[in-house]
Amino acid sequence: MSKEVESPCTSLCKLKHEVCVGCGRTKDEIKKWKGMKHKDKKATVERASVRLKELGKKDKKDRKG
Repeated sequence: MSKEVESPCTSLCKLKHEVCVGCGRTKDEIKKWKGMKHKDKKATVERASVRLKELGKKDKKDRKG
């Protein structure tokens, strides 16, 4: 049996355009997390990681402009 997927929550809960700036999950993904299956949690964590990187790039861009 595979290991449980750990929640990406960092307790820095602040939504920006429906995405948490702390963990990168969408509002909907956060609400559904406990009921998700293992493969869905894994996919959510991967998407969240990409979103966090994108948020970081946008923030840097916004500060320069």
